[in-house]
Amino acid sequence: MEEQLVVFNLSDETYGVNILQVERILSYQEDKITVVPGAPNYVEGVLNLRGMIIPVIDLRYRLNLPYDTDEKTVDIVVVELDGNQIGLIVDTVKGVQKISADTVEPPSPLITGVDAAYIRGIARDEVQNIILLDLPQIFPKSERATD
Repeated sequence: MEEQLVVFNLSDETYGVNILQVERILSYQEDKITVVPGAPNYVEGVLNLRGMIIPVIDLRYRLNLPYDTDEKTVDIVVVELDGNQIGLIVDTVKGVQKISADTVEPPSPLITGVDAAYIRGIARDEVQNIILLDLPQIFPKSERATD
Protein backbone atom coordinates (compact mmCIF):
# COMPACT_ATOMS: atom_id res chain seq x y z
CA MET A 1 0.00 0.00 0.00
CA GLU A 2 1.27 3.46 -0.89
CA GLU A 3 0.85 6.75 0.91
CA GLN A 4 1.43 10.27 -0.36
CA LEU A 5 3.29 12.67 1.88
CA VAL A 6 3.90 16.38 1.91
CA VAL A 7 7.64 16.42 2.63
CA PHE A 8 9.47 19.35 4.25
CA ASN A 9 12.74 20.25 5.93
CA LEU A 10 13.08 21.33 9.53
CA SER A 11 16.35 21.57 11.47
CA ASP A 12 18.42 19.62 8.93
CA GLU A 13 15.96 16.70 8.91
CA THR A 14 13.28 15.67 6.42
CA TYR A 15 9.73 15.23 7.72
CA GLY A 16 6.48 14.14 6.15
CA VAL A 17 2.77 14.34 6.87
CA ASN A 18 0.01 12.50 5.06
CA ILE A 19 -1.20 14.60 2.14
CA LEU A 20 -4.82 13.95 3.21
CA GLN A 21 -4.17 16.06 6.33
CA VAL A 22 -2.82 19.03 4.35
CA GLU A 23 -5.23 21.78 3.32
CA ARG A 24 -2.75 24.13 1.63
CA ILE A 25 0.80 25.46 1.67
CA LEU A 26 1.48 29.18 2.13
CA SER A 27 4.56 31.35 1.94
CA TYR A 28 5.52 32.67 5.35
CA GLN A 29 4.71 36.37 5.72
CA GLU A 30 5.45 37.66 9.21
CA ASP A 31 3.30 40.77 8.75
CA LYS A 32 0.20 38.58 8.15
CA ILE A 33 0.53 36.82 11.53
CA THR A 34 -1.00 38.45 14.61
CA VAL A 35 0.83 37.76 17.87
CA VAL A 36 -1.29 36.35 20.70
CA PRO A 37 -0.13 37.67 24.11
CA GLY A 38 0.37 34.96 26.73
CA ALA A 39 0.39 32.11 24.19
CA PRO A 40 2.91 29.26 24.60
CA ASN A 41 6.32 29.90 22.97
CA TYR A 42 5.56 27.54 20.09
CA VAL A 43 2.51 29.61 19.04
CA GLU A 44 3.73 32.21 16.55
CA GLY A 45 0.27 33.81 16.46
CA VAL A 46 -2.89 33.59 14.38
CA LEU A 47 -3.53 34.05 10.68
CA ASN A 48 -6.70 35.21 8.94
CA LEU A 49 -7.08 32.73 6.12
CA ARG A 50 -10.09 33.66 3.96
CA GLY A 51 -12.08 34.77 6.98
CA MET A 52 -11.03 31.84 9.16
CA ILE A 53 -8.68 32.52 12.08
CA ILE A 54 -6.15 29.71 12.45
CA PRO A 55 -3.34 29.27 14.97
CA VAL A 56 0.17 29.30 13.52
CA ILE A 57 2.61 26.99 15.28
CA ASP A 58 6.40 27.08 15.00
CA LEU A 59 6.92 23.36 14.54
CA ARG A 60 10.58 23.67 15.52
CA TYR A 61 9.61 24.92 19.00
CA ARG A 62 6.72 22.48 19.34
CA LEU A 63 9.06 19.54 18.67
CA ASN A 64 11.80 21.00 20.91
CA LEU A 65 14.27 21.17 18.03
CA PRO A 66 17.28 23.51 18.11
CA TYR A 67 16.61 26.92 16.64
CA ASP A 68 19.20 28.22 14.17
CA THR A 69 18.76 31.97 13.72
CA ASP A 70 20.52 31.80 10.33
CA GLU A 71 17.76 29.66 8.85
CA LYS A 72 14.92 31.47 7.13
CA THR A 73 11.35 30.33 7.67
CA VAL A 74 9.73 30.16 4.28
CA ASP A 75 6.59 28.02 4.37
CA ILE A 76 3.45 27.34 6.37
CA VAL A 77 1.80 23.95 5.95
CA VAL A 78 -1.90 24.28 6.85
CA VAL A 79 -3.21 20.97 8.17
CA GLU A 80 -6.66 19.89 9.34
CA LEU A 81 -7.22 17.85 12.47
CA ASP A 82 -10.80 16.96 13.42
CA GLY A 83 -12.17 20.01 11.61
CA ASN A 84 -9.61 22.43 13.07
CA GLN A 85 -7.02 24.03 10.83
CA ILE A 86 -3.50 24.65 12.15
CA GLY A 87 -0.65 26.38 10.35
CA LEU A 88 2.76 24.73 10.82
CA ILE A 89 5.85 26.84 10.20
CA VAL A 90 8.56 24.79 8.47
CA ASP A 91 11.86 25.63 6.81
CA THR A 92 11.08 24.51 3.26
CA VAL A 93 8.39 22.36 1.67
CA LYS A 94 10.15 19.99 -0.72
CA GLY A 95 7.06 18.60 -2.43
CA VAL A 96 4.90 15.48 -2.53
CA GLN A 97 6.40 12.01 -2.34
CA LYS A 98 4.88 8.54 -2.51
CA ILE A 99 6.12 5.96 -0.04
CA SER A 100 5.40 2.27 0.23
CA ALA A 101 4.26 0.84 3.57
CA ASP A 102 7.08 -1.71 3.46
CA THR A 103 9.68 1.11 3.61
CA VAL A 104 8.32 2.41 6.94
CA GLU A 105 10.05 1.33 10.14
CA PRO A 106 9.16 2.06 13.77
CA PRO A 107 10.64 5.28 15.16
CA SER A 108 14.09 5.14 16.71
CA PRO A 109 15.16 7.75 19.28
CA LEU A 110 18.63 7.62 17.70
CA ILE A 111 17.40 9.05 14.38
CA THR A 112 16.14 12.37 15.68
CA GLY A 113 15.81 14.51 18.78
CA VAL A 114 12.03 14.53 18.41
CA ASP A 115 9.99 12.72 21.08
CA ALA A 116 9.22 9.23 19.73
CA ALA A 117 5.55 9.69 20.71
CA TYR A 118 5.30 12.35 17.96
CA ILE A 119 6.60 9.99 15.26
CA ARG A 120 4.58 7.26 13.58
CA GLY A 121 7.52 5.87 11.65
CA ILE A 122 10.61 6.45 9.53
CA ALA A 123 10.29 5.96 5.77
CA ARG A 124 13.57 4.96 4.16
CA ASP A 125 14.58 5.19 0.54
CA GLU A 126 17.89 5.34 -1.33
CA VAL A 127 18.17 9.11 -0.95
CA GLN A 128 16.84 10.03 2.49
CA ASN A 129 15.01 9.11 5.65
CA ILE A 130 11.63 10.80 6.09
CA ILE A 131 10.39 11.18 9.65
CA LEU A 132 6.62 10.63 9.57
CA LEU A 133 4.91 12.93 12.06
CA ASP A 134 1.86 11.84 14.04
CA LEU A 135 -0.09 15.11 14.09
CA PRO A 136 -2.84 13.98 16.52
CA GLN A 137 -0.08 13.13 19.05
CA ILE A 138 1.70 16.45 18.52
CA PHE A 139 -1.57 18.37 18.86
CA PRO A 140 -3.83 16.43 21.26
CA LYS A 141 -7.54 17.28 21.24
CA SER A 142 -7.19 18.97 24.64
CA GLU A 143 -4.97 21.63 23.00
CA ARG A 144 -7.06 22.19 19.88
CA ALA A 145 -9.88 24.68 19.51
CA THR A 146 -13.38 23.34 19.90
CA ASP A 147 -16.56 24.65 18.33
